[in-house]
Amino acid sequence: MYEGIWIDDASLSGDARRVAQKRMWYGFLAMALGSFMAVLDIQIVASSINELRAGLSASIDEIQWVQTSYLIAEVIAVPLSGYMSRMLSTRIYFVISAIGFTLASIACAFSWSLGSMVVFRLLQGLLGGGMIPTAFAAMFILFPDPKSRAVPQVLTGMLTMLASSLGPTIGGYVTDSLSWHWLFLLNVVPGIICGTAVWLLLDIDKPQPALFKNFDLAGLLFMAMFLGGLEYTLDEGPRKDWFAEDSVAICAVMTVVGGVLFFWRSFTAKHPIVDLHAFHDRNFAISSMVSTVLGIGMFTLIYLTPVFLGQVSGYNPLQIGEVMMIQGGTMFFTAPLVGRLSAKMDPRRVIAIGLALIAAGTYLNSFLTADWGIVEFALPQALRGAGFVFSFIPMTGLALGTLPSSEVHNASGLFNVTRNIGGALGLAVITTLINQRTWLHWQQLAEMTRLSREPVREALSNMQDVLRPALGANSRGGSFGMLAQQVQVQAATLTYADMYLLLSWVVLASMLLLPLLQKPRANVAAIAAH
Repeated sequence: MYEGIWIDDASLSGDARRVAQKRMWYGFLAMALGSFMAVLDIQIVASSINELRAGLSASIDEIQWVQTSYLIAEVIAVPLSGYMSRMLSTRIYFVISAIGFTLASIACAFSWSLGSMVVFRLLQGLLGGGMIPTAFAAMFILFPDPKSRAVPQVLTGMLTMLASSLGPTIGGYVTDSLSWHWLFLLNVVPGIICGTAVWLLLDIDKPQPALFKNFDLAGLLFMAMFLGGLEYTLDEGPRKDWFAEDSVAICAVMTVVGGVLFFWRSFTAKHPIVDLHAFHDRNFAISSMVSTVLGIGMFTLIYLTPVFLGQVSGYNPLQIGEVMMIQGGTMFFTAPLVGRLSAKMDPRRVIAIGLALIAAGTYLNSFLTADWGIVEFALPQALRGAGFVFSFIPMTGLALGTLPSSEVHNASGLFNVTRNIGGALGLAVITTLINQRTWLHWQQLAEMTRLSREPVREALSNMQDVLRPALGANSRGGSFGMLAQQVQVQAATLTYADMYLLLSWVVLASMLLLPLLQKPRANVAAIAAH
């Protein structure tokens, strides 16, 4: 039996049991806070890239490493967390991650160059990435009974999704009100609180010193090659014309070689750094596939909507944040309802409702025009916010609920990394398609705006009349510029509409996997924990 589940000790009196239960809850809340911070830092710099670029004297291409470095480090740390938690114990590993993440955040705030920022963001990602799956694993160990786990599961899922959705919003507000340095200094107080609380309140399991001797360094290097190369290839490929850029081509080769060696090592080593046997469980394997689709939807939509509002609608970061807050607010108010429904309904049906809501909200966006703003985005954002809560919260229970407790730590890391890989894959595909579809729509609109067409000549004449008081003789040239700008806006609008339509069908198609899932037996997790 895990040491941390002390409330099951029959020798405890009623008062002692209540005190132990409070300690457990406070400790778990501290872990959930740490997970929230780590996920938040993935997106918090997204809306402040220009301010960071000015502060660090970096080019547009160079500043992207502030985001890429964190993602590469995090995607390596997440699956590694299972081994580290067992080797050091959950408490020690989480505290090291929380305090280290806090110190790395302070270092980021005081970065003096792009190079120093990238190094500190790498450290942030390595340490922060460990907190996310560790919090999920601790939830299943501390609350082995599905009924007692309902509230923690809703809370953890809601915080994870809120962090992803609110990252750009919080980043925009903080940078606009203070400075970009506070994007990182925000982590200091919560980091100290969650690290201290977990150290004082939780003792879930004991270290396994034998794992120090069996540490699979080769497996770690192969995993870093595979996941790090994959993240870089997917992140940088769309911006650098894929394999036309040497660095992308090299990382793609590194991904293939590292992937082959990593999977070989994982299935042949006596003590692999990441045990992939959790995928033998049907629920875990299918849930991971759906999680990948949810990652595609969540990260690409968080990217698409702000870019459209900034590029086409001309919204500033604060206005974009207000639109994104609709999704976050809906998540917050929907989560308690999902918790109650998950306890009464088949979780597969709850997930189906969620996927349908995400698909519906995204499909509505496919009708967007250049005039869309916060009013038009309100309903799609609200539907997606509710949909992500309905999908993600019960999905975690289906993925980990049928596994024995000895596999939960490792499986939690694997499950979380599928969402990140899905996000990276979705962003790479969407970014590439945006470039292709924009060019296609530009050509189509250029054909429709030839001067040989009478409506085009009339439109140009009207534009000249409007511009003549300000430009005089230059009004003709100004009218051509205005027409070109309108064509560019319409091409972008049609392109984003295409992307929303594609994403809605991808999410809808993932519902075909749900009948393959099994509903966990009510007593499975409780039996496994003992």
